[in-house]
Amino acid sequence: MNDRELSCNAGGQFMDRGRMNQNGVVQPLLTDLYQITMAYAYWKSDKIDDQAVFDLFFRNNPFHGEFTIFAGLEECLKFLDSFHYSQSDIEYLKQTLPEGIENEFFEYLGNLTAREVTLYAIDEGTVAFPRVPIIKIEGPLIIVQILETTLLTLVNYASLMATNAARYRMVAGKHVNLLEFGLRRAQGPDGGLSASKYSYTGGFDGTSNVLAGKLFNIPVKGTHAHAYITSFSSIGELKTRLLKHKQTGVMEDLLEHAVRHRGMLSHVLDVSTEESSEGELAAMVSYAIAFPDGFMALVDTYDVKSRETEQLTQDLLSSTQNDIKSKKDGKSGSPSKPQSHTVNGQKQRQPITNGKSQSSANKHKTHNHKCHQNGTASQNGGSGGVGSSRSPVKDTIYDTNLSTTTKTAETTTTATATATTLTRTTSNGTAYLPKYVEKSFRSGLLNFSAVALALNDLGYHALGIRIDSGDLAYLSCLARETFEKVAERFKVPWFNKLTIVASNDINEDTILSLNEQGHKIDCFGIGTHLVTCQRQPALGCVYKLVEINGQPRIKLSQDVEKVTMPGNKNAYRLYSADGHALIDLLQKVSEPPPAVGQKVLCRHPFQESKRAYVIPSHVESLYKVYWKSGKICQQLPTLEQVREKVQISLKTLRNDHKRTLNPTPYKVSVSDNLYNFIHDLWLQNAPIGELS
Repeated sequence: MNDRELSCNAGGQFMDRGRMNQNGVVQPLLTDLYQITMAYAYWKSDKIDDQAVFDLFFRNNPFHGEFTIFAGLEECLKFLDSFHYSQSDIEYLKQTLPEGIENEFFEYLGNLTAREVTLYAIDEGTVAFPRVPIIKIEGPLIIVQILETTLLTLVNYASLMATNAARYRMVAGKHVNLLEFGLRRAQGPDGGLSASKYSYTGGFDGTSNVLAGKLFNIPVKGTHAHAYITSFSSIGELKTRLLKHKQTGVMEDLLEHAVRHRGMLSHVLDVSTEESSEGELAAMVSYAIAFPDGFMALVDTYDVKSRETEQLTQDLLSSTQNDIKSKKDGKSGSPSKPQSHTVNGQKQRQPITNGKSQSSANKHKTHNHKCHQNGTASQNGGSGGVGSSRSPVKDTIYDTNLSTTTKTAETTTTATATATTLTRTTSNGTAYLPKYVEKSFRSGLLNFSAVALALNDLGYHALGIRIDSGDLAYLSCLARETFEKVAERFKVPWFNKLTIVASNDINEDTILSLNEQGHKIDCFGIGTHLVTCQRQPALGCVYKLVEINGQPRIKLSQDVEKVTMPGNKNAYRLYSADGHALIDLLQKVSEPPPAVGQKVLCRHPFQESKRAYVIPSHVESLYKVYWKSGKICQQLPTLEQVREKVQISLKTLRNDHKRTLNPTPYKVSVSDNLYNFIHDLWLQNAPIGELS
């Protein structure tokens, strides 16, 4: 057993190779079978000494955008550095490959390394565009062919993930924190680790993935689950109530402080202590004692019905039954028919609460209108929406079993429809049941605020709350208003700055919608849509032979998009006077590079009429030699430096290239010399048809 196998067994999936962590899964056998069978066919055909050039590139930008972030280069270099078939690898291949393969070929594989390979690449974290090779590989045909699948798997997901994260960062803005919460939804352990690493590369601020934090030095963040809240049912379950004062060191009863503050807060927030959950309070006190300097609480666990809510449900059922009875009796109307009122210039039905209209019963202030508009509408039409999953309105109305209360299917259907009407009548999402929506959420806000003030008495500052369901825009505005009230009433200015974290199946469109609604969220926890890249699950990088023994090679296709650009090429990025990237230019390696201030003819690779002269104010050569003669040739950047590179590179693009809706395509061109070379070779290799 060799060193690689020993370190895999001892260190698990990731090995410490001194310079950098090496993923033990990434090894020569992590490839497609046909790479090995082609290698044997090359060997059998005496092509051992043939020299080849391969381009690794993608054909289209992901997510309907016009840029891609290149990532995964460091992992590719690690792979080249450790490339070697172990004895057990050779034994496995002998058993797996077809019979008749000479032993000399297996001996050849056993001695094969990447020493004679040269790898050129653009810097990791750089913005890249279709058809421009992000990696160029030169070397003996057999070894550079064998590298194909592994290099593709290392670059494809890494670049897709970094691009996805960068897009989230752009729509969220630079002042909102983004946390990756996707490990449980990722495609396996390695997918989860890669997602954590490359979401951080793309601009996220941290991850919930503890192993990723250890391996890649990424900040690890988290709160707690609903399970922690529901594990407590009463205050009596608290076995520890004492907490040491941060300054004096005196032990004090945190629960006693919290209960006292809750009583005062109930008047300030207009929430009765009877409407809040005792178990939730106990859980928050317990968590605060465990983490007094890091108290971040989940506040949407319980939907506690108030007496008014129960009365509304009874009135609703009574009204529904009377409506049905009136219809059967041939009468229209009902003595319990709700009154009407006007919202946004339209008449709306007014529910009855304890004999009063909701407008008179609802004493709370109207929040910022932007937070209310489309408040109950689900974003993105599904589970990814703001109004999805554990909606307080849904719980308050639908948790009452209407079907068991009424006697007929007709009654049940009508009652449910009426309930739906009550929750969807108005455009601002608050004309019906706003107080009940608030109170199901404000139970958590009341208990959190009480515990946070109790911690303040003992010299500690809470961090904030997490909202994991409901109308995130409206609830975040409500939470911020609540914190401002508490800060003013209790003279605790830091309460204004409590962090509001939002999760719940958030995607790019959700954030855009929340921005339009004027949310007050400070941090998004994003999982499923981020790590699975649901909008586009694959980037589609390809690896194509473009030259062998100094002779160009071209792949032809009826689909022009799949025609390759032959020959060994260099890539340059030309910048305009305002500092923005203007166009990428591919040239033959034999051509002199473009010069600043000199006119350059840039042509579309396949459309003859599309051409333009460009006078660059700055020219950037995109390729650097990263691997040669068995060694890494560049000082590899840290993950933090790659992360910074992403933002610097994105700033070189005009905003119209980066916008989410109908972005302007970035131009990729070829020199006039390369254009003529491509089309001459195309004509030489294209078959001539015959008509009869």
